[in-house]
Amino acid sequence: MKATGIVRRIDDLGRIVIPKEIRKTFHIKESDPMEIFINGEGEIILKKYSPMGEMSSFAKQYTDSLAQASGHIAIITDRDTIVAASGGMKGCVGKRVSKGLEECMQSRDLVVASKGQRGFTSITDENKDDISDVAIGTILASGDVAGSVCLVGTKGHVEFGEIEKKLIQTATGFIGKQLEL
Repeated sequence: MKATGIVRRIDDLGRIVIPKEIRKTFHIKESDPMEIFINGEGEIILKKYSPMGEMSSFAKQYTDSLAQASGHIAIITDRDTIVAASGGMKGCVGKRVSKGLEECMQSRDLVVASKGQRGFTSITDENKDDISDVAIGTILASGDVAGSVCLVGTKGHVEFGEIEKKLIQTATGFIGKQLEL
């Protein structure tokens, strides 16, 4: 564990402020859920909570099915990282999503675009050059953004259309309902 040298006092309501520098480094925003862990050595550990992370084995099975049915790379993310990937880009699991994908999730728009078109964004900041098409939908659980489902086409694939759009809508709706259970 790395010491920061920052000391904070607990207020009369039992709250402690996480310093801005740490929130910025770990992309912790106002109202982000935090999971609290303790260990036998008297340490309290805070971790950004991801309901999608709790469903990683389900997400993996879903991306496998989606990739097989669509013939494209299938990816499921939480708000910050890639939770599951199938059909290629498996090495991206655990990597941070791109700023463009974060913005797409926040806007809650369904995006189907080819490289060079308005709305096109990469999934991560890596592998940008390999991607020719994306279909991105936001997973909503109880009205909150929980993550995204993405289909990715690489060079040589047919341009995305209505089928990919419907697959994304179905996947985001289904996963959102699973998170609400």
